[in-house]
Amino acid sequence: MEKLNQLFDFFIPRFCNSCNSKLKYNETYLCNNCLGSIKIASADRLKAEFERKFEKDKIVSDFTSAYIFEKDKSLQHLVHSLKYEENFKVGIYLGRIVAELCGNIINKWKADYLVPVPLHHLKKAERGYNQSYFIARGISSALKTKVSNNVLKRNKYTNTQTELTLIERKDNIRDAFEIKNKNLVNNKIFILVDDVITTGATITECGQILLLNGASKVYALSVAIAD
Repeated sequence: MEKLNQLFDFFIPRFCNSCNSKLKYNETYLCNNCLGSIKIASADRLKAEFERKFEKDKIVSDFTSAYIFEKDKSLQHLVHSLKYEENFKVGIYLGRIVAELCGNIINKWKADYLVPVPLHHLKKAERGYNQSYFIARGISSALKTKVSNNVLKRNKYTNTQTELTLIERKDNIRDAFEIKNKNLVNNKIFILVDDVITTGATITECGQILLLNGASKVYALSVAIAD
């Protein structure tokens, strides 16, 4: 298989999504140099982020993330490839990395379902797919936790939250979600999955809807956290 992969790469070379160097047969989407340059989220950083973004609201019981998101760096290039270049397989790749780095914590949560943060149907039609769904699929393939798209629905189209303050984000996302199937929610434990968690406003809104409709606990999981 190794020689076959090398042969394919000779005739159809693949290139790193970040630095554009030619990938080796055992590299996927990012070369080892670019992959190794991404900052892993430490336990102390995750604890501080939980206290800052989730503890006060008492909605999300715990959260974890694999990486630190940095602008104009390797991870941003990869996430942009997933979200804006129709490269949905990158989501599965990232999900498997998340499972590898965060699997012990995820397994301790004993969740019933991984729930991708939903896109509004217009945004999904524009993009072609929900990137968080493929991240969840990658996690599921490694850890065997079920993925469900039938729990939450986004009923309100919202503009990008990138340039908004925390208060503006909360106002923007308020009442943006509803339960699709209440029978799947009662007494269940959920892990909300997103690509990058910034303020936590979207995750908190989703979690609140789940708890109000009978969920037992809500956890949060992402590829990366950002300031």
